Amino acid sequence: MSFQGRARWGFVGAVLASVIWTVAVWTVPPLVRTASAPLPTGGYRVVADLCATAPLSRFGQLYPVASGTPYHYTTRHRALDDMYCSESLKQSGGSGYVTLYLEAQLHHAVSPVPEFEAQLAGFQQRNFQVSTVPQLGEQAFVAYQDDQSGADHGRHYLTQTLYVRDGALSYYLNWSGSYQEGSGSAPDREAIRQALVIDTRDLLRALGGRG
Repeated sequence: MSFQGRARWGFVGAVLASVIWTVAVWTVPPLVRTASAPLPTGGYRVVADLCATAPLSRFGQLYPVASGTPYHYTTRHRALDDMYCSESLKQSGGSGYVTLYLEAQLHHAVSPVPEFEAQLAGFQQRNFQVSTVPQLGEQAFVAYQDDQSGADHGRHYLTQTLYVRDGALSYYLNWSGSYQEGSGSAPDREAIRQALVIDTRDLLRALGGRG
């Protein structure tokens, strides 16, 4: 076959391949969806005040006294809607202050899956104790750390964070507290974990999701 013939057949083959790919894109989206393609937002909605929307009923039982004014913001963009809240609480008649940080993001331009997996890997690399949370969103885990790296080695700085991904929504609820050896008891780790899961499930439902 001449060079011109081979070139002609090569051009025809390229056209056919393009047509087949186009048909696949329109008729079989799951076969051509990339890892970064946007995911459905489901019933999730954007709220102006995440602090007011978050029930936080279980944490309210553990720490019923508010300390200061909650801080929140909501930003909207065609690629990403972002809702944030932080609150400081304390125990009744005690000095056990804790801070809660919440953030919910709706990703409209890309999938949050790679970012979620990067967060998980990051906690593992920083030596957090990571455990999965079943039946919460599509993916969920809790990361825990007891840090004694400060100058006072009797002071424990504790962190527990729950990360969830459900469709296009990514969300975390972070609890941070501390205690001093000899002058107080350590917060109940399992009670904090349960509060993270219960209050997260309630908030996801309040935002229109399945929880």
